[in-house]
Amino acid sequence: MGVTAVVGANWGDEGKGKITDVLAAEADYVVRYQGGSNAGHTIINEYGKFALHMIPSGVFYPGVTNVIGPGTALNLNDFLQEREELHLRGVSDPNLKISDRAQVVMPYHLLFDALEEERLGDRRFGSTKKGIAPFYADKFLKLGIQVADLYAEKRLTQRVEAALTAKNVLLQHLYGKPTIAVDEVVAALQRDAEQIKPYVCDTTPLLHDAIDRGQHLVVEGQLGALRDPDHGIYPHSTSSSTLAGYASVGAGLPPYAIDRVVAVTKAYSSCAGEGLFVTELHGEEAAELRERGGDAGEYGVTTGRPRRMGWFDAVATRYGCRLQGATEVALTNLDVLGYRKEIPICTAYKVDGVTVREFPVTAVLERAKPVWETLPGWSCDISRARRFEELPTEAQEYVLYIERQIGVPIRMISVGPMREQLIHRG
Repeated sequence: MGVTAVVGANWGDEGKGKITDVLAAEADYVVRYQGGSNAGHTIINEYGKFALHMIPSGVFYPGVTNVIGPGTALNLNDFLQEREELHLRGVSDPNLKISDRAQVVMPYHLLFDALEEERLGDRRFGSTKKGIAPFYADKFLKLGIQVADLYAEKRLTQRVEAALTAKNVLLQHLYGKPTIAVDEVVAALQRDAEQIKPYVCDTTPLLHDAIDRGQHLVVEGQLGALRDPDHGIYPHSTSSSTLAGYASVGAGLPPYAIDRVVAVTKAYSSCAGEGLFVTELHGEEAAELRERGGDAGEYGVTTGRPRRMGWFDAVATRYGCRLQGATEVALTNLDVLGYRKEIPICTAYKVDGVTVREFPVTAVLERAKPVWETLPGWSCDISRARRFEELPTEAQEYVLYIERQIGVPIRMISVGPMREQLIHRG
């Protein structure tokens, strides 16, 4: 049945958790392939409301195997806490697998993340302080700790010593903080390693065998295309690739296996964290959209920070879909706009008096201003619609207008937070 990638078309916070949860109902495997616990996927089902940060979004289906792939940043503490929360809330023990090649977010990664944001002050990047930038820095400096290293004490100690040699100098002389003892870090890692040991395996042959058997895999990404470090709003990006093209690397799959890419975007724009956001709203207009948005307003799943709000940005979304190689789009939160009599859409940018329809590099994006088109709203509740034809004409036209602007078919339309509040189209 191939591999379906669920990815974000924008800045993250698009509603990927719900879409992955829906698609997982017909999947055999759900795989996280990048990022760590620095962003959350919100899922609402018969068990209640959950915010998953580390565990894949297929855990609510007993028949699904949930894999943390080698490209992820494994936060052991967050993984164990989430597993315990699922158990306490009555979720059947999920089938979990952790790649022995995944690398571990270390306690000192979290420490350096917080210290550096404090040092930067007004120049900070809006980090969630989950250690992601220091983690990936160590990974590419070849100072990372793989899950397999946790079970080889001598090697683990040597790896931690190598990582801390320079870090302790920085702690003492740049940040004015106490140094870190190698043996304390190793002991804590070994305690956590025993708890995750039943889940650890070589996930690459597991997934390749599943593909050979014709089973269905869903791979889920974190954040969105505009947070990609190569193609996004650098330097206000994340530290791993957020694109579907990276899924084969981060999950350990052959590239040709991914035959469906679902790019998720909201019916308006939201952005958690720092960085350029051309359609951003302010004041009462932003506050009203924020409070109406989602199940409990637009607030970061990981940090609780109020999300920055804006109207739909067709320039950014078209670019995000193109980067993702989207074969289709899932449009979320359409129901939220039911309070509007008119709804603006950004269809182009003005840069130095010139109309621009391609998403520009950050140095040019700084000067971009939105060009608006206004569509009529529908001023009613659409949360009970289950077929496209049941939507008011104005809501249908809004969806079709966005589809024309981004050039990718919109196949799913979310009209509420629950699984069943989803319209499948064409």
